[in-house]
Amino acid sequence: MSEITIGLLGLLILLALFLTGIELAIAMGVVGFLGFAYLNGYSAAVSLLANDFLDALSSYGLTAIPLFVLMGQIAFNAGIAKRLYDTTHKFLGHIPGGLALATVVGATVFKAICGSVVATSATFASVAIPEMSRYGYSKKLSTGIVATVGTLGVLLPPSVTLIVFGIITQQSIGRLFMAGIFPGLIMSFFFMVVIFGWCRINPRLGPPSDRYPWPERWKSVPHIVWPILIFLILIGGLMYGFFTPTEAGSIGAFAVLVLCLAKRDIRLTGYIRSVREALRTSCMVLLLIAFSAVLGHFIAVTNIPQTAADWIMGLPVHRAVIMIVIFLVYLIGGSFIDDLAFMILATPIFFPMITKLGYDPLWAGIMVACTVCIGSVIPPVAICVFVVRNITREPMNVIYQGVYPFLVAMIISMILLFIFPELATYLPGKLMK
Repeated sequence: MSEITIGLLGLLILLALFLTGIELAIAMGVVGFLGFAYLNGYSAAVSLLANDFLDALSSYGLTAIPLFVLMGQIAFNAGIAKRLYDTTHKFLGHIPGGLALATVVGATVFKAICGSVVATSATFASVAIPEMSRYGYSKKLSTGIVATVGTLGVLLPPSVTLIVFGIITQQSIGRLFMAGIFPGLIMSFFFMVVIFGWCRINPRLGPPSDRYPWPERWKSVPHIVWPILIFLILIGGLMYGFFTPTEAGSIGAFAVLVLCLAKRDIRLTGYIRSVREALRTSCMVLLLIAFSAVLGHFIAVTNIPQTAADWIMGLPVHRAVIMIVIFLVYLIGGSFIDDLAFMILATPIFFPMITKLGYDPLWAGIMVACTVCIGSVIPPVAICVFVVRNITREPMNVIYQGVYPFLVAMIISMILLFIFPELATYLPGKLMK
């Protein structure tokens, strides 16, 4: 068999292993190791496995992942999201759909200190949905917005997805963080447009809540100021080169911990829980990266990426059509297996094609992040929908009825980014020359 045939056979075996329910990292490692051993010998494969694990687990850049995850977990367990929601509730709750709008604003600010999609969806499912139910909100609106708003963490820094993409493609994580800000805010804006328009058409979906006096509103503002301030310090430090992404993660985690301790929002048990969850998530991501490196070396020696790139470059179609097909592959693949795992699997194959087509690598990273956002809420593997379902016990069809209008908003945001790449490239190009 030719090397390319062996590579394609390996990918088919990998997909079959995915369907068995085996851990994704293990499946990638097994296929990568056995495939490399078949082509280059057992000793070379053992050496590859050792070197890839050593490189992945000793990489300075990867230390940013556990630090940013820890920062988010501390914020999650300290109840910061609840206070953010209460603040936005007091400012927006009295207008039709106001509690849903408050959920979007609160979650957007919360994403500034928490890069976990699951943590955001779980937090606001516990905080926002009961409050919306108390005021008679439609279940499809309340569950739909909570399921989709958590995906903003894929775009808005500190995003674990962007960190991993930057490491795989050897791009600046700071520039990727800056590139994700405008697209993330645009997506958040379109979520609010959907809520406003939906509630104008059918006011019973989101009736107004109580109107709070202005003194009480202003009194709650510090709850939203502190997370924004921490976010600005991190982004400003990265932008001006005061510290690396790893240092930004350590400063952010320490700042959030000090803030929570000063306000007595977290106890020792909460801190231990945060460390445990951060360790579990970080180990999962690091294993995915390490084993994907093994698989990536196997795919590289089969010459599949180079052959596929040459073949695609020779197709008699516009390069935009090729990019659409690539992003559809990300969407379809991410809807069947974990989105982050599929991104790690697919990026070494498709990224060389994207750069050969002449597209900006930063823009490509944000577009891939958008596909991860959408993949988090489309069936069959829709992690954010599953989280909301497990907490609220609402039927899946009700949640999906609420998700679909916001899914349209996500697709529109992605189309705008596709047409206007400057939405992603302007900020890093202007501020991080």
